[in-house]
Amino acid sequence: MAEQREQAGRLWLWIGAAVFIIIVFFTARFLMRDRLPVREVRVGHQELINTVPTNGRVEPEANYEYHSPVATTVKAIYVQAGDQVPAGKLLMQLDDVQARARVATAESGVKAALAAVEAATHNGTQEERQLAAADITRNRLERDQARRALDAVTRLNATGAASPSEVAAARQRLETAEAGLHASEQSAQSRYSPTEVARAQAALADAEAGLEAVREVVAQSSYYAPVAGTVYSLDAGRTDFVEEGKLLLQLADLKHERVRAYFDEPDIGKLAVGQPIQIKWDAKPGQEWHGHIVRTPSTVIIYGTRNVGEVLVQIDDSNADLLPDTNVTVTVTTSSEPNALSVPREALHSENGKPYVYKVVGDGLARTPVTIGIINLTQVAIVSGLNEGDWVATGTTNGQPLQEGIPIKVVR
Repeated sequence: MAEQREQAGRLWLWIGAAVFIIIVFFTARFLMRDRLPVREVRVGHQELINTVPTNGRVEPEANYEYHSPVATTVKAIYVQAGDQVPAGKLLMQLDDVQARARVATAESGVKAALAAVEAATHNGTQEERQLAAADITRNRLERDQARRALDAVTRLNATGAASPSEVAAARQRLETAEAGLHASEQSAQSRYSPTEVARAQAALADAEAGLEAVREVVAQSSYYAPVAGTVYSLDAGRTDFVEEGKLLLQLADLKHERVRAYFDEPDIGKLAVGQPIQIKWDAKPGQEWHGHIVRTPSTVIIYGTRNVGEVLVQIDDSNADLLPDTNVTVTVTTSSEPNALSVPREALHSENGKPYVYKVVGDGLARTPVTIGIINLTQVAIVSGLNEGDWVATGTTNGQPLQEGIPIKVVR
């Protein structure tokens, strides 16, 4: 019995020793294992700005383009590209000899059409009216003579000196004379029908429009500056032959410019009139201009390979440094919060649509649900769940995922 108890005691001793060794092993492993290297950031208040960048093109607010009204030659040029000119200055003249000849022809056509209208509305020309009056007088005399002849034959017939056939012939001559007089009087009063009058009036309107058109060509052959501005484009030289419609010269006040910006379709909903704009031009690095949106897109168009909306941006500090038709970078501020409690976007996680962060608590991480506000490219606003001064983990240095309950060491 004593030997059995001794063997049992040894067994329990070995079992206890084994248990002790296992406990010591796992305790040592727990205490000596590597801690998760974590980067952290402090939660604090800062200005949170949301922006959308895109490209745009500079254009004058009021641009004056001069096109050749006809195919002709350039007679004289009085400016050079880049000249600043006062309002009313003569800029360019085209050869207008043929245009003036067409004016003379058109004026002649108007006079002929005007005479036709006068004739149609006054029952003919003066000569036609005189001939009509003479015709009426002659027909009236013939009627009077036929009436007297009928009276005489009728009295003779009563005494038997004239036959009934002679009376009938005299009455026929009277009726013929009366019909002729009536026809001449009607012709004198309404020689032209309403349709003929309308046609003459339409011909006059067409002739007057033609005259106005050729006079406009003559007027457009001499170009004057409508406002004080800069001749920023000159596409013709003296004695050059220019085709009809060719753009010859452009003038604008370059102190009043705007930008036509092209925003991609997904960003259009973020835009609103009045939003501030920052403008940069690669040709002048380090310099920037400012403006605001004055018109948002009314439709979506195809711009190269993009579906975009056109936005008009008024430049608030234009000083003629931006040249027309230059390509610029446009950045709109769609939202801003001057004193937002925020964390970097890489600190934010989401599961089933519920956002959370890993808050650093002592030597470990605590998964903390949060309510978020506006988000930009780098930061996210925290509405609730964190306080200023809290520390949150943004990631690890060894690529391992963040986990709650694992010992950490902060790497700065």
